[in-house]
Amino acid sequence: MSAPANPRLGIGLRILSGILMAGMFVCVKAVSEEIPLGEIVFFRSAFALIPLIVFLWLRREFPSGLATKRPLGHLLRASFGALALFASFAAIARLTLAEAILIAQLSPILMAMAAVALLGERLTLWRIGGLALGFAGVVVLVWPELGAGGATDTRLAGVLLALLSATLSALALILVRSLNRTESPGAIAFYFVLAAMIGALATLPLGWVMPGGWTLLMLIGAGLFGGFAHITMTLAFRYAEATRLAPFEYIAILWPILADLLIFRLPLSASFAAALPLILLGAALAATELRRTARRNPVP
Repeated sequence: MSAPANPRLGIGLRILSGILMAGMFVCVKAVSEEIPLGEIVFFRSAFALIPLIVFLWLRREFPSGLATKRPLGHLLRASFGALALFASFAAIARLTLAEAILIAQLSPILMAMAAVALLGERLTLWRIGGLALGFAGVVVLVWPELGAGGATDTRLAGVLLALLSATLSALALILVRSLNRTESPGAIAFYFVLAAMIGALATLPLGWVMPGGWTLLMLIGAGLFGGFAHITMTLAFRYAEATRLAPFEYIAILWPILADLLIFRLPLSASFAAALPLILLGAALAATELRRTARRNPVP
């Protein structure tokens, strides 16, 4: 039986999800200079499993809800998602949190374009406009440094990694749209986390380090924040329609901005301020088109 409609609760859970996700990114940023990337991804994934399994068990979906008729679909979605996680954390190590998360907002734009190429959906002005605005925002973000020759290799690598993460996330979301027709959200999330853990373990021969007390706490926090963020996001969509929650998707960029200013003491650049409305408007256009398509072609 579906949960009763409670838009206020759904909106509150969506905002809480953004705060928890920001907490995960803060933990990742805090340890990114001393802990190898694969080790960070492993801790994030391993400790995210704890709240996820408890949540599924309380909903009586563990382990029965993990049964699947589409193992290949899960493998592809989980692989794209795990690679996106690696690229995202690598970008966070090279950029400010606000910049990395802002570029991640390109994901719905790229998802809308991927739906045209992979699912045969129509190429509309909404999608073209979203793509143009989004990438105009990225150009605005990096152009002052490129023009002055002041962009470091590390920073440029961060921008490229953030773009790669957004692209891989878009492909993963396309697969989620397909999997949602037959698979439970719990199973989709579980196999993604499992794939990220396995991928992270493969980096063990590259050299992990023994984290100290505070660093270990940050690594565990990244996993717990990420796990609870997913749960609150799932619950938000149980209590409120996606159309009601959509405007609050963009509040999530506020928390990384505050983290940069108050925790990491990183100033916001003028180029970021100029890029922010362009990318968010592009994402909003693309998300609007995706919702219109979903209404025309509802999942059975």
